[in-house]
Amino acid sequence: MSSAPDPESTVLRVVRRLLIALVVTPFAVAVGLTLVDNYRRRGKKAKPFPRTPPRKVTVEERDLTIYTYGQDLYDAMLAAIDSAQHQIFFETYIWKGDEVGEAFKRALAAAAERGVEVYCIYDAFANLVVSRRFKRFPASMTVMRFPVYNAGWKFWDFRHYGRNHRKILVVDDTVAFVGGYNIGSEYSTDWRDTHISVTGPAVWDLKRTFADFWNLHRRNRLRPSLPPLLLEAPSTWEAHIRLSRNNPRLMMFPIRSMYMEAINRASKNVWMTHAYFIPDQDFVDVLVLAAQRGVDVRILLPHKSNHIVTDWISRGYYSQFLAAGIRIFRYQGAMVHAKTSTIDGNWTTIGTANIDRLSLTGNYEINVEIIDEAMAAAMEEIYEVDLTNCLELTRDEWEARDLHRKFTELVLGPLGRLL
Repeated sequence: MSSAPDPESTVLRVVRRLLIALVVTPFAVAVGLTLVDNYRRRGKKAKPFPRTPPRKVTVEERDLTIYTYGQDLYDAMLAAIDSAQHQIFFETYIWKGDEVGEAFKRALAAAAERGVEVYCIYDAFANLVVSRRFKRFPASMTVMRFPVYNAGWKFWDFRHYGRNHRKILVVDDTVAFVGGYNIGSEYSTDWRDTHISVTGPAVWDLKRTFADFWNLHRRNRLRPSLPPLLLEAPSTWEAHIRLSRNNPRLMMFPIRSMYMEAINRASKNVWMTHAYFIPDQDFVDVLVLAAQRGVDVRILLPHKSNHIVTDWISRGYYSQFLAAGIRIFRYQGAMVHAKTSTIDGNWTTIGTANIDRLSLTGNYEINVEIIDEAMAAAMEEIYEVDLTNCLELTRDEWEARDLHRKFTELVLGPLGRLL
């Protein structure tokens, strides 16, 4: 004779299944959306978008150039590499083995062959799909492959899980480049991104950034360690150009603070462009407060990015933004990958950090902070050009969206804490 089921165990079983469903469902929906999006994208090419030619700005008698089109940037970077006489530091997150990637590899190898010291860093995880053949470099180049797994036996230590998301090129003491562009043919024409080249003391700061990362990660457990990079201290300080560097190994994340301090000081406008926008609630609050005190807050995002799940999670913040009077603009037809902001006609940042957890509290990132009216004016003009390729999201349009869209945003919301 079977005994009656225990009510307590039945409740526990139901609760356990419910908890599993709550955990599994967001991931299942995310995987499904990604597969469907990848299928829809097959064979599709980006549409032409308005282009801004390289814009030169003088800050404290130093030349800075803003690049918003990949081919323009790559031409300038390759020319700088070809002119190198002493030393090149090259660091990138993605380095594709396509035509553009090969062009950079050839230029760096040629520089090394003529006696230039060439040091390169690339992120192994970001380049898993790149062929092994491409990743074989001449012995004359010194190359660091930042490993997929870097924690060793300290698997619990999250300081070792950050990806190297920086994009830096430094040539001699002459010029340095930094910004959102990775290296690849697709980025040269199909993506809207922003990079900047700098001269003067800021070049030294970027050299030191590269060297600090190199020295922190040059030791290997299973193969010979890479040689250290020993640099002289810079002789001058740059007053109007500063670098903010996230370093998860040292638990240093100043980029988030840089943004929040600047937004809190805003009195006229905050114009932001970001590929991926999943802020924490404190970041949301400073934007909302700025809008409520009359600041013109605008966020320019891709209408459809290369990561559809990120798009859906980002939409979970739109109600708060629109209710506060924050304007949302969606870039059409092409991927906007820039990570820039300009505030009050005086403050600008250009860099590698998105507004999400991975960038602001997880990865190795770098942003240039520039306090200068001419630079801010140039960035505002670029922003106005980008707006001609955008559709503004109205509050009425947002509130009228379909029920299934609201449901998907709700289900995917918890994943925002992971991204």
